[in-house]
Amino acid sequence: MLESYVTPILMSYVNRYIKNLKPSDLQLSLWGGDVVLSKLELKLDVLEQELKLPFTFLSGHIHELRIHVPWTKLGSEPVVITINTMECILKLKDGIQDDHESCGSNSTNRSATENTKSSVKPRRIQQAAPTDPDLPPGYVQSLIRRVVNNVNIVINNLILKYVEDDIVLSVNITSAECYTVGELWDRAFMDISATDLVLRKVINFSDCTVCLDKRNASGKIEFYQDPLLYKCSFRTRLHFTYDNLNSKMPSVIKIHTLVESLKLSITDQQLPMFIRIMQLGIALYYGEIGNFKDGEMEEPTCHNKDMLGNITGAEDETRIDMQYPAQYKGQDLYSQQEDEQSQGWVSWAWSFVPAIVSYDDGEEDFLGNDPTSTLHQQKAQTLRDPIVSIGFYCTKATVTFKLTEMQAESSYYSPQKVKSREVLCWEQEGTTVEALMMGEPFFDCQIGFVGCRALCLKGIMGVKDFEENMNRSETEACFFICGENLSMKGLTYLTNSLFDYRSPENNGTRAEFILDAAHHKETYTEIAGMQRFGAFYMDYLYTMENISGKGSANQQDFSSGKSEDMGTVQEKSTKSLVIGPLDFRLDSSAVHRILKMIVCALEHEYEPYGGLKPDIKDESETILNPEEVASLEEYIPTRHTSVTLLKCTFTIFMAEFNLLDHLLPVIMGEKNSSNFLNATNFQSLRPLPSIQILVDKINLEHSVPMYAEQLVHVVSSLTQPSDNLLHYCYAHCYLKIFGFQAGLTSLDCRGSYCLPVPIIPSFSTALYGKLLKLPTCWTKRSQIAVTEGIFELPNLTIQATRAQTLLLQAIYQSWSHIGNVNSLSVNEALMNEVFQTIGVKSKNPLPTLEGSIQNVELKYCSTSLVKCASGTMGSIKICAKAPGDSGKEKLIPLLQGPSDTKDLHSSKWLNESRKPESLLAPDLIAFTVQVPQYMDYCHNSGAVLLCSVQGVAVNVDPVLYTWLIYQPQKRTSRHMQQQPVVAVPLVMPISRRKDDEVSVGSAPLAKQQSYQASEYASSPIKTKTVTESRPLSIPMKAMLNLSEGCRSPEERMKEFIGLVWNAVKSLTLQLDVQSCCVFVPNDSLPSPSTIVSGDIPGTVRSWYHGQTSMPGMLVLCLPQIKIISAGHKYMEPLQEIPFVIPRPILEEGNAFPWTISLHHFSMYTLFSKQVTLCLVEPMGCTSTLAVTSQKLLATGPDTRHSFVVCLHVELESLQIKCSNPQVQLLYELTEIMNKVWNKIQRRGNLSPSSAYPETMAGPAPGSPVRSSVGTIPPDTSTCSPSAEVGTTTEGDSIQAGDDSPFSDSVTLEQTTSNIGGASGRISLWMQWVLPKITIKLFAPDPENKGTELCMVSELEDLSASIDVQDVYTKVKCKIESFNIDHYRSRQQQNF
Repeated sequence: MLESYVTPILMSYVNRYIKNLKPSDLQLSLWGGDVVLSKLELKLDVLEQELKLPFTFLSGHIHELRIHVPWTKLGSEPVVITINTMECILKLKDGIQDDHESCGSNSTNRSATENTKSSVKPRRIQQAAPTDPDLPPGYVQSLIRRVVNNVNIVINNLILKYVEDDIVLSVNITSAECYTVGELWDRAFMDISATDLVLRKVINFSDCTVCLDKRNASGKIEFYQDPLLYKCSFRTRLHFTYDNLNSKMPSVIKIHTLVESLKLSITDQQLPMFIRIMQLGIALYYGEIGNFKDGEMEEPTCHNKDMLGNITGAEDETRIDMQYPAQYKGQDLYSQQEDEQSQGWVSWAWSFVPAIVSYDDGEEDFLGNDPTSTLHQQKAQTLRDPIVSIGFYCTKATVTFKLTEMQAESSYYSPQKVKSREVLCWEQEGTTVEALMMGEPFFDCQIGFVGCRALCLKGIMGVKDFEENMNRSETEACFFICGENLSMKGLTYLTNSLFDYRSPENNGTRAEFILDAAHHKETYTEIAGMQRFGAFYMDYLYTMENISGKGSANQQDFSSGKSEDMGTVQEKSTKSLVIGPLDFRLDSSAVHRILKMIVCALEHEYEPYGGLKPDIKDESETILNPEEVASLEEYIPTRHTSVTLLKCTFTIFMAEFNLLDHLLPVIMGEKNSSNFLNATNFQSLRPLPSIQILVDKINLEHSVPMYAEQLVHVVSSLTQPSDNLLHYCYAHCYLKIFGFQAGLTSLDCRGSYCLPVPIIPSFSTALYGKLLKLPTCWTKRSQIAVTEGIFELPNLTIQATRAQTLLLQAIYQSWSHIGNVNSLSVNEALMNEVFQTIGVKSKNPLPTLEGSIQNVELKYCSTSLVKCASGTMGSIKICAKAPGDSGKEKLIPLLQGPSDTKDLHSSKWLNESRKPESLLAPDLIAFTVQVPQYMDYCHNSGAVLLCSVQGVAVNVDPVLYTWLIYQPQKRTSRHMQQQPVVAVPLVMPISRRKDDEVSVGSAPLAKQQSYQASEYASSPIKTKTVTESRPLSIPMKAMLNLSEGCRSPEERMKEFIGLVWNAVKSLTLQLDVQSCCVFVPNDSLPSPSTIVSGDIPGTVRSWYHGQTSMPGMLVLCLPQIKIISAGHKYMEPLQEIPFVIPRPILEEGNAFPWTISLHHFSMYTLFSKQVTLCLVEPMGCTSTLAVTSQKLLATGPDTRHSFVVCLHVELESLQIKCSNPQVQLLYELTEIMNKVWNKIQRRGNLSPSSAYPETMAGPAPGSPVRSSVGTIPPDTSTCSPSAEVGTTTEGDSIQAGDDSPFSDSVTLEQTTSNIGGASGRISLWMQWVLPKITIKLFAPDPENKGTELCMVSELEDLSASIDVQDVYTKVKCKIESFNIDHYRSRQQQNF
C-alpha cells in the first residue's frame, strides 16, 4: 500500500539525476527494503540546468549509492541514503565573458519557478501513483511528511575539483552526515506537531581538506603544495519554523555553521592562485560572469556563498571552505569593491529555497485535494517570503603565509622536493558572519571578530631575524594587534545563534527579527557592534521599499530594471565598518614580510574576469517629461559606505636591515633586479628609536549612485538639471581625522617603550572630494566640474629640538639608504639627549623650535577645460622655547604673520602707540590659480594667478643659531661595536650614486680599479659607472657621463629660461606682497610676559622702551611688491573657482609688459638708551618688464625661442647714512653668521652618508674631447636633445680650462654658432634711472669732544643701460653731477 506512494517519490529523485536506470529494477529492489547501485554516472546537463551555476561539469560519478527503507517501521525509523565516493570535476563555462545568454533563461522570479516546478513534477508522479481508495489521504499525507522530514543522508568521501588555467582546486570531505534531531540537538525521529511547529536538523562534516595546486601545460601537477586547509571538521545546525501543519514552506529558516579551529596555510606559489579564486567569487557575486541579467537585483555582500553552500546540502558545503579564508584574509577587499552588482548569487539562492525545503512540491495535488484551492494556496505562499538567517561562526582561525624553495634529493634521479618556511601568521578569534534576508526587499549581513593579531615567524630574505635560536619574545614578533581576547570577552560572537544556549530557539520560543531599516539602524549601532565584537564589525543593509501609486513606469524601469508595474521602488544600500583599537608596528621584519607577500601576489598573469564593458552607445536620448523629472528628484537610490577606525597607534621603527631594493622595483612594475642575498647574521638594535603616531578616530564616508549609468544618461540629457540631480551624479568622499599626534619613542632591551617625546601635538583635519561619474556623457558641458576637492586644517603645530630632528633624519635615512644592513648607527649621546631620564635635569637643555600654522583651506576643481585651485592660510608663527635664567622657559618669537608692517619702514612707530594684533586680521596668504588643461588649445585663455600676502615679521635671534649648530658627541652605541663591520654596502645607496658617476674619471686609476671590483662583486645592481672593459676606457666613460650630468651653466640657464617662458607667456598675473620686516639682534630677545606671545614688533618696542640692556639690532624692512600684467584690472585674490577674468589673454606674449612696483625699502639700527640710527632711508621704484619672443626653426628635433627682454627701472632717491656704532654692529652680526655657516658646512661633510666609502675625488678633468662621432663608443647618453644633428655635445658642455691642450681647437665661431643655432638667441636691454644718491658718513671729532664730523657725497641724475646681443654687449652709464661736502656739528647745535 505505502509503497505505491513512497516509491514514486524516491524514484523520481533518483531517476532525475542518474543515467541509465531501469525504473522496474529499482522498484523491485526498493520494495525489498535495500537498494545498492554501483558505478553511477550523473546526468551532468540536468545538474547544470538545475543548479544554474556558471560552471560546467567535466565529469561526475558516484561509486556506490545505497538506499535503505525500513518499510515496517516507516513511522519511527528514518530512510537512510548513503553515497560512497562521489567525484565531480568542474570548470568555468566557455566563453562566459562574451555570452551571457548561453546559460539558459533566467527567471529567478520565485513565483514563476515554483509554478513551473509544480506543473512538471506532479504530472510525472501522478502517472506512477495508483489511486488507492483504502488509505485515507490525510494519513498518507502525514506519513509521507514524517518520512521526508526524517531522511538521513550520509556521504563518505566526497571529492570536488575545480580547474582553470593552471589552477587545480580540490576539496575532499571524508564524511558528511545529515540527520534530524530533537530539542537538545541529539539524533531523534521527529515530526512537526500542532504544538511544536519546528523541525531541526544537523549536518556534521568531518576531515575537510582543501588543496590548491599548479598544473603544467600537459595538465600534470609537478609539485604538490601544502594543503590550504587540512582535516578541518565543522558542524551545521538547521532550524525550520512553520506557520501551520499544512505549510509547504517554513516561515523561518536558520542555518548556522560552527568551526572550532580553522588553520589555513598559503604558500607564495598558492597566493596568486588564491587571489584568483577570490576574484572568481567576487566576479560571480557581482554578476560580472554568470547568467544574470544586468540590474535585475541589487546584490548583497559576498557571504551568500556560505549560505548557498548550506542550503544546497552536502556537496556544495565545500564552498564555505573556499569562501571563508577569502572573507577572512581581508574583509576590506570586499568592502572596497564598487558594488555594481547585477542580479547575482542571492536571487539564485532564492530560486532554490522552494526546491530544497518544500519537499512535497506537488504531492497535495494528486492526493485528491481540490486543484483550485491548491492554486490559491500556492499564490498565497508566493506572496510571503520566508525569513532566512544564515550564520558562520569560527572560534579561532589562523592563516600562515609560507615561502617555498626547491630542494634536490641526494641521488641524481630522485625528484625535487618543495620545502616551505613559515614567515608570517595571522590569528583571529571569535569570527562571525551572519546574513538575514526576507525575499528581495530586505537583506542584511553582519561580519565581526573579537580580536586578531599578526606575527613574524622564522627569517625573511636571508635575514634570520626570528629563528628559534634567537630567543626573541612573542611581543617582538607580533606587529599588529586589534581588539580583545576571547577569554576576556566571552562568547558574545555566538549571541542568538543556534549554538548559543540563551538563544530563543534553544529555549522553545520564536525568535523576533528586525526587518525594518529604521529599527535596524537604531538597534545595530556602531557602539553595539563594537561591544559585541571589539576588533572589527561590518553591517551591510540593503532594503527595497515599494511605494505604490507614485511615479511613472519610466522611473520604475530606471531604478530597478524590472518592467512590472509596481509603483516606485525605493532602494537603499548602506555599509558601515568599524575597526577597533589597533596597534600597528612597522619594523624591518614586518615591512619586508608584508612587501614580500605583495610581491608574491603580483607574480601572476591571469586574464581578468568579466569582459570590459562596451563603450556607451549613443542611444536615442530619453527625454523625460516634467512629472518624471519631479519623481526622479524625489528619490534617487544610492550606496553609502562608512568606515571608522578607533584609537589607532602606528609605530615606525628605524630600519634594522633594509633590502627594499629587491621588493620595491617589482611592486613599482619593473623587473626583479636580482636574486636573494646570502643569509646574514641578524643583530637586533636596542635601544631602537621609532616614530609613534596616535590617532583618536578616522572616519571615511563614501556615497555613489546605485544606477550611475542610467542616471547620468538621463540627467546629462536635461537642458538645466537642478543642483540636487547634479549632486547625485557624483561619487562623494569625506575623510575626517580627529586627534592625530606624533612623537618619538624608543624600544629598550626589555621590550618596553620610553615615554614618547611629542613632535606634533594633537590636531584634526578634514578632506572632501567628489568625482563625476561617466565624464564622457558631459563633454558638451564644459562648465561642469569633473573633480572637486576641499581640504581644511584648523591648526597644526610642530615642535622639536635639533637633536630630535637629527634622530628623525636618521630614521628616515635608515629606510631611504637602500641596501645597507645595519650600517647606520645611532649616536648614544643623541639618544640620551632626546629621551631624557625622568627626574634628571640635563646640564644644558636644548632650545625647542615650535612652528604653527592655522586655518588652512584649499580648494581644487577641474573641468574639461581648466584646472584651478584657490586657498587661504590664516596665520603662521614660529617661536623658540629656550631655558631661562631662573629655570623658567623663555619664549622667543622668530616669525609671525600676518603682522602689521605698514609703518615699520621708518622708526617713528617705536614712539607711537601700537595697536595689538587684531583677531580679525586678514588671512596671511590668499591665492587663486587657474591653468588650462591643454596649453596648445586655440580657444583657451591663458593661465591666471592672483595672490596676496600680508606683512610678516621675522626675528633672526641668536637662539636660532644655537638650535642649528647642535651636534651630538662622537660616540657610537655599544651595541654597534659588537656588529660585524660591513665595509662596503651591499647595494650602493642612491644618494651617493650621482657623485660617483662624476668622480670615477677623476680617481687615480689603481684605486679606482680596486674599488670598482669590490663594488661590482657585491652590488647586484650595476651602476652606470661600472665598466667591464679595459681600464683605458674609464676616463672616456667618465667624460661621457660628465657630458650628460654636468652641462655648462649657459646651457642650463637657457633651458631654464625656456621653461619659465612657457609658464609665463600667457599668464595673467596679479601679485600683492606686503612688506616683510626682519629684525636681527646680536643677543637674545625673549618676549615679555605682558604682551601677546609671539608679537615681534611689540616685543622689540617693549625692550626699546623698558630695558636698559637692549641688544644692538639691525632692522631690515623689505619692500612692498606689486606686480600686475598688462591690461588686467585688480580683482579680489580669492575667487570662487572656476572663474572668468574680464580680459583673458588669447595670444602668447600679450600679458607683457608687467608693471612692477616696490615701495618702502629701508634699513635702520636700534641701540640701547633708545638710540635709533638710520642706514637706508625708505625708498622704492617702479619698473616695467617686457618680453617678446619668436620661434626659430632649429635644426634639432625641438624648436627653440629667440627672446628679447626689456627692463626699465625708475628708482626713487636713495639716501644712505652710516656711523661707527652701525659699522661695529654690522661687523658683529656678519661674524656670528659666518661662524655658524662654517660650523654647519663642517658638519655637512661629516654627515651620516660618510658611513659609506668615499670615492677618491681628484681635480676634474679639464680637457673636452672633441672628436668625430665615429670614434666615440656609441652611448645613448651622449646626444643631448638640444644638440644639432650630428654633433655630440661634450665640447659645448664641459668648460674648457686655460691649460687645456685642446682649447684652441674650439674656435669662437663654433661656440657662437652652437649657442645660436641650437639654443635660441637672447637679447637683453636694461635701463636704470636714479635721480639722486646721498651718502652721509658720521664720526666723532677726535680733537674736540662732543662734536661730530659728517661727510656728505651727492650724485645726481644717474642713468645706466646695458644692451646684450649675440655678437656684442654695450654698457652706458651717465652721472650729471657729483660733489662731496664736509660738515662739523657744534655742541648742542645742528651741522
